[in-house]
Amino acid sequence: MVVLGSRHLPLCCSLLLCLLLGCVPTEGIIATVGTDATLLCNYDAKYYGKLPVCWGRGAIPNSGCANEVIKSDGRTVVHRLTERYLLMGNQGAGDVSLTIRQVEESDSGTYGCRVDIPGWFNDHKHQVTLTVVAVRPDPLMVQTREVKERSVTIRWNPVFDGGRPITSYMVDLKNKQTSWDTGVRTEISNPELTQVTLVDLRPAKSYNIRMFVVNSIGMSEASNVLTITTKEAAPEGTPLDMRIEALTSHSIKVTWKPPSADLRNGVLQSYSVSYREYDPAGRQYKRWQHQSVTATQELESLILSNLKPSTKYGVIIQAKTKAGIGPASTAPLCSTLDEVHTTSEVVTVTPTSTDTTMQKEETSRFTTAVESVTDAIDWEQSTSSFTSVHTTSEVVTVTPTSTDTTMQRQETSSFTTAVESVTDAIDWEQSTSSFTSVPPDPPVVELKEVIDTSISLCWTPGFEGDSPITGYYLEYKALNASWDYTKAVVDFSPNQTEATIIEINPSTYNIRMFAKNSLGTSKASNVLTITTGRTGHQKIDTATTVSSELVSSEPLSPDAAASVNGSHNGHLAAIVMSVVLVVLIVAIVTTWQIRRVRQKEGSLSLWESNLPLRLRDSESLQEL
Repeated sequence: MVVLGSRHLPLCCSLLLCLLLGCVPTEGIIATVGTDATLLCNYDAKYYGKLPVCWGRGAIPNSGCANEVIKSDGRTVVHRLTERYLLMGNQGAGDVSLTIRQVEESDSGTYGCRVDIPGWFNDHKHQVTLTVVAVRPDPLMVQTREVKERSVTIRWNPVFDGGRPITSYMVDLKNKQTSWDTGVRTEISNPELTQVTLVDLRPAKSYNIRMFVVNSIGMSEASNVLTITTKEAAPEGTPLDMRIEALTSHSIKVTWKPPSADLRNGVLQSYSVSYREYDPAGRQYKRWQHQSVTATQELESLILSNLKPSTKYGVIIQAKTKAGIGPASTAPLCSTLDEVHTTSEVVTVTPTSTDTTMQKEETSRFTTAVESVTDAIDWEQSTSSFTSVHTTSEVVTVTPTSTDTTMQRQETSSFTTAVESVTDAIDWEQSTSSFTSVPPDPPVVELKEVIDTSISLCWTPGFEGDSPITGYYLEYKALNASWDYTKAVVDFSPNQTEATIIEINPSTYNIRMFAKNSLGTSKASNVLTITTGRTGHQKIDTATTVSSELVSSEPLSPDAAASVNGSHNGHLAAIVMSVVLVVLIVAIVTTWQIRRVRQKEGSLSLWESNLPLRLRDSESLQEL
């Protein structure tokens, strides 16, 4: 018994010390960032009644609480570090558990609860170890801001980051009829953005868009899926298989098929069929005549009637959507059939007076001249929508006869007055149309960065003109395309000076901007040439084409700097090689000249021995 007691003496001492100082039980709890965590602590309130309690961070000291976060006198809270620390239990029942609202990773650690029970070494102590772990971000709620023919702008509000900073966003885009496996994913590396514009979409097409948020823990769940349909645009394709056939001496039949389905850019509403008489001599412009045909079937036809016999006609056809009219489809000239002549009686009317005949001739000349000017005006207006035709005008000089000079002068004066009136009307229209207030100056556009297919731009506004700037718009096209037909337009607010756009089809593109106010639109800004689709970060790595009005100063990218250094090294190497070549050439020429002198007949020996110079068996010195 003595031996057994001696063996357990240390254990007994430990138990005695634990009873004197108070052993503190410890438990652990795990919570995720952003949630509420409750650390349990209870005592027998029925026996002791309501007692003071405190919570602190770290190990529980001999008295009180270390790094106190909250304290209660048993009835109300008398001290609180922040509003995040709460005693939400029923203190009357002895529940003094600590609740921490929206915990963060920095909240991880040990927390101690002390209930002040009267008497020595009677305090109730309880320790809890809290572990807070970060999680993936919450999913976004994406909204559509603007939908246009070839672009869509989406926006979102910031979400809970999961306890770690958001590093990027992912945007998925696909055709509505296909699966997400066929979609295009683009990374947005700027976590501060709350909107982005996707460009290079097809008009009148339906797409699905979704987004993800990324932090160091992982990627969030997918956002809501947007289903958008881009607006219609004017057709890009011409009507197909256009054929022209002469039916009679006064009619022609035209047949055609709709443009290719991928180039219609919407629902075809109608076709515009324009035709006019062909004048081989080019003496007089012919007016275009127009007819509209409703688009109803895959093979359309139209009969043009009331035409002249034995006359060639040109016909063009354009498809229309509700957004506009497309390019023209043309076919070779078609001539109406010859008219069948029948015998008819010709009645000749002889004028009674020579003066009357002259007056009619002069009046006819005057009317023809005025109609020519009017037709020229109509021709200029009509051909501005189609093609430009160069013709040679023939000037007819009419010399008045001596029979009635006064009458001819009067008619000539009337003709001149009519022509001047028409010309003045044209000048007035042109002058009034060109009289406007001062529009704004174009902005200066700079490229911030290109990451894969994401393009970040910023711009500096110019002079706003006679009215405040109301907005900006960006034109965006493929490198080899025309600004007139394949441009994508993106609008921006007047206070916006930077934007990020996503190019769906990686390639090389041109970008320019315009400023607008209530009085008009500025000229085009400098044009940026940008290549997308490269992985990693890249600054400006392509040439910037600058308009004649503006010069844009942009920083060189690392690639461009390397190119410049390589260029300098190349110039230095070229200079060194040039010097070496010159030295070699001089040495070769000198050697060749010395050999040539030595190979002369005889030898030239010049020496000095207190005697005059002698010339032996050689040519004269002067000749040498």
